[in-house]
Amino acid sequence: MKSIALAIVGATGVVGRKFLEVLSERNIDIHSLVLFASSKSAGQTIHFKGINYPVLALNEENIHNHPVDYALFSAGAAVSKTFAPIFQKMRAVVIDNSSAFRMDPTVPLVVPEVNPSDAFKHNYIIANPNCSTIQAVVVLKPLHDLYVLKRVVVSTYQAVSGAGIQGLYDLEHQLKTGETTKFPYQIYNNVIPQIDVFLDNGNTKEEEKIILEMRKIMHLPQLKVSSTAVRVPVSNCHSESINVEFEKPFHLDHLKSTLKTSKGVILYDQPDQLKYPMPILVNQKDEVYVGRIRKDESVDYGINCFVVGDNLRKGAATNAIQILELFLA
Repeated sequence: MKSIALAIVGATGVVGRKFLEVLSERNIDIHSLVLFASSKSAGQTIHFKGINYPVLALNEENIHNHPVDYALFSAGAAVSKTFAPIFQKMRAVVIDNSSAFRMDPTVPLVVPEVNPSDAFKHNYIIANPNCSTIQAVVVLKPLHDLYVLKRVVVSTYQAVSGAGIQGLYDLEHQLKTGETTKFPYQIYNNVIPQIDVFLDNGNTKEEEKIILEMRKIMHLPQLKVSSTAVRVPVSNCHSESINVEFEKPFHLDHLKSTLKTSKGVILYDQPDQLKYPMPILVNQKDEVYVGRIRKDESVDYGINCFVVGDNLRKGAATNAIQILELFLA
């Protein structure tokens, strides 16, 4: 694996720090590391592999003064739209964790277990999908290859860390302070059936992301997808109840054995022993866990399953770094 010059944009945020954690674990050879954040965070230092790195203000001058090969972005869509094109002009490959470029037809949207070849069709910008979409397609892709997806219904139970530091603050401090800094209602001891703003069709923006991104990643533009996204009082790891209808018949044992050998998937499905995926088990894991797999008797060829993934790792940082590794192999 070759040595690279790497920038992290949004280095002081929840995902930015997770980038550094995963980079350290995966032992990627970085000969030059540049950390960018807002002017408010500039001047901080971040410790990485025995070295203290200064956090630089994200501006065009600093970008030009610190050329890199790759840039990992997690600073929000507005920042990505402004600054990713600057890196792009400098021929640094941007892997962007925001929603800014995901539905741009000229930008690949990549999950390495699902569509790795799409990454190489980039014009120096690659989009990292929504965390909920990532964990769903990692499980659905091997099943589609065998049985052909006809319809997918996804209900998400999303952790507060998906809303960043403010989301975590709301869960941890509401009882003490009574404040709600991020969510429209109290999240402690509650669930909120709204993530992001409502659209004209009644879906939230989060629900629409799941639908559109799933179709793009899997190259299934006509796939029937329905989604409901719910915020739950869990610190980390998103859970999903997924109902799938196939075009072709299947044997449940064969379907499970397929998932058991699928890349990035852990089959954790022993209900007689009360073994099924839960956030408390999947936290800090890079694999997507799937269990509660059973036939949906209401259709000819259908299943229900329960899927859990760490939204900060596989749902964000790890997936982005796996994209980076495609180029370094």
